[in-house]
Amino acid sequence: MNIFSKSILFLVLAMGGTQLCTAQVLDKIIIKIGRNRIIQLSELDIQVAQARQQDPDFSDSSRCVLLHSMVLQKMLIEQADRDSVAVTDEDVEGQLDNRIRYFTQLYGSKEKLEQVSGKTVYQLKEDYRDVVREQMLAEKVQSQVLEHVKITPAEVDAFYKKIPVDSLPLFPASVEVGQIVIDPPVSAEMDDYAHKKIEDIKADIITGKLSFETAAGIYSEDPGSRDEGGRYEVKRNGQFVPEFENAAFKLQNGEISPIVKTKFGYHIIQMVNRKGDEAELRHILIKPTITSSDYNKAIAKLDSVRNLIVSGRISFPEAVGKFSTDEAAKRTGGMVMDPTTGNTELDVTRLDRDMILMLDTLKPGSVSAPHVYMNEMRERSCRIVYMRSRTEPHRANLKEDYGRIQDVALQQKKQKKIQDWVQQKAPTFYLWIAPEFRDCQILKDWVVREE
Repeated sequence: MNIFSKSILFLVLAMGGTQLCTAQVLDKIIIKIGRNRIIQLSELDIQVAQARQQDPDFSDSSRCVLLHSMVLQKMLIEQADRDSVAVTDEDVEGQLDNRIRYFTQLYGSKEKLEQVSGKTVYQLKEDYRDVVREQMLAEKVQSQVLEHVKITPAEVDAFYKKIPVDSLPLFPASVEVGQIVIDPPVSAEMDDYAHKKIEDIKADIITGKLSFETAAGIYSEDPGSRDEGGRYEVKRNGQFVPEFENAAFKLQNGEISPIVKTKFGYHIIQMVNRKGDEAELRHILIKPTITSSDYNKAIAKLDSVRNLIVSGRISFPEAVGKFSTDEAAKRTGGMVMDPTTGNTELDVTRLDRDMILMLDTLKPGSVSAPHVYMNEMRERSCRIVYMRSRTEPHRANLKEDYGRIQDVALQQKKQKKIQDWVQQKAPTFYLWIAPEFRDCQILKDWVVREE
């Protein structure tokens, strides 16, 4: 967990162009740090606006905390210069790509992102390249500062005992659940039908009866690109399944691929414009139809797997590794995890609707009957659900919440380590704070130099 905010990049998107222009007109330097690092009022205003969107009760004291975080980041960057800490251009480019991808998904398309920001993706990346580089440098120095900070069981116990009983948080019901997913097998007849259908579509495109873009809009079963005429912007970095990526990057501009089979179905791909390992392309996906008979076969297989687990002949993690068709689940032993924290203990509300409805019928150690459900790709598949543990709503205690309390205690220890680092380093930095911000209590212990 980073002490400073990671959300500087693209906060302008949440505010819109008009507010940004206003901020630029009224801009002034409010912090100077080290040899040439500054914080401008507009930077603080953008972060404050974002924070207020998330918390209507955002206060002046919270503004000071936010500024404190920004100053800390600049200190870490200054220390990176002193220690010759560096990040590669490739790492910066990768981080920019990840953030562009996130906002493209958030706004629905690259065009919408460019419309909202008033800039092309290329311009956004160039404008924020230095911002991202500085964030990554600060994170790298912070990681070095906190590298050896650990927490012992005795420290966790002491931390817990210092908390007044009436101040202990109330935790909602939580569970640890896993699942074994078996995708229904596709019948040979339906597989042949899908293959023939995409053959016919390709023939219509080759003979000029339909353009590739029109055919994608009519026939493609990929909801992520169908409304865009099958269009994707891709990089050769494992973003897509290997069969698709390998076939795409063999194509010349304007060329249409042979039929490509992946776990999603059958594809044809048209290369629109390729520049090295980046490409703009279109594709059409046809999925073989899954019949009721196919679902019955998967349910029968899961019933057999469930019997093996319930009888003790195989453990749940072993069954996941042996039978699950979800490759990602095999890396977690089938347990459902919070993607942001990696924790398996989840608030009940974080589960999918079908799983929530069956919780009352499951006890710790039990396995559900096989059933059809809607996966995160919004496609029907089959699974059984395993309940490893559950807790009822309760006040925090070491027995049920040790992991959570350990995390809080560790973060507090890291916070103290950063504070100690600041106290040690602050006197060695030139630091000037504009008069209107010197009343911020959180900044008062730092060195303030008059010009």
